[in-house]
Amino acid sequence: MKELEKSRETYENIAIPKELEGRVQEAIELSRRKREKRLARSRRKRVYKWALGMAAAFMVVTTIGLNTSEAFAMEVQKIPVIGELARILTIRSYEKTEGDMQIAAEIPGVDLGENGRELSDEVNAQIEKMTAQYEREAVQRAEEYKKAFLETGGTEEEWAEHDIRIHVWYEIKNQTEDVLSFVVKGTESWTSAYAETRYYNLDLESNEFLTLADFLGQDYVEKANECIRGQIEERTRKGETFFAPEEGGFETIEAEPDFYVNEKGNPVIVFEKYAIAPGASGEVEFEIAL
Repeated sequence: MKELEKSRETYENIAIPKELEGRVQEAIELSRRKREKRLARSRRKRVYKWALGMAAAFMVVTTIGLNTSEAFAMEVQKIPVIGELARILTIRSYEKTEGDMQIAAEIPGVDLGENGRELSDEVNAQIEKMTAQYEREAVQRAEEYKKAFLETGGTEEEWAEHDIRIHVWYEIKNQTEDVLSFVVKGTESWTSAYAETRYYNLDLESNEFLTLADFLGQDYVEKANECIRGQIEERTRKGETFFAPEEGGFETIEAEPDFYVNEKGNPVIVFEKYAIAPGASGEVEFEIAL
């Protein structure tokens, strides 16, 4: 155990050089990150057997607590990371009725350990703001819709048949030693026009947000565009429908496109419903193979 603690202390005290400029400096920085990654993996393997037993007990307690106590769920954010177990959890889950609307929410939170505390706080603050605002605005939209419905001749009985539901939740796309990729979503049962999705791609080694440039390099826009055009041509031949450029269809990705990282470790660029294809296609995705 003393050797383990000494190894951990040695690793955590490794000095991280300041950001360097130019291609030579970038090469040095890349080499450093690869070296740190090897050290991190070595350390994880040494503590894995110990963590596995602890994780099994932790999972039982945490699962029960998260589903029975909101106070317990909020406290989960303070628990240190054990392997990959506590990196993302449901910190608040509830169902409630507001007027004649049903609201269901599963709000996630991340804990990246002490070294990633700043990133954890930033991500959690963004999620809290996004989900609270979406729920508030969704309720307001539904109330305005009901008002217009009744003012144009609808009855309360007919309105009740709409069964308005507001749902906020999240999906984990990829969770490995190096990457955590997940999405937070909000939907309303009566309309898809106001659905909202936020994508979070986190580098667990550097504790920074991942960008498409991290996967494809500085010319990521050109590379992604070429790949997407090729896929559109192939998928069109197979019967899928896409808008032509003059109809508002695909021309180029944005500087900061929506994307997630799939289980293969490849970025998947996502276009909103109606953005480049008819609504029946829903969200349109393009995997960029590395």
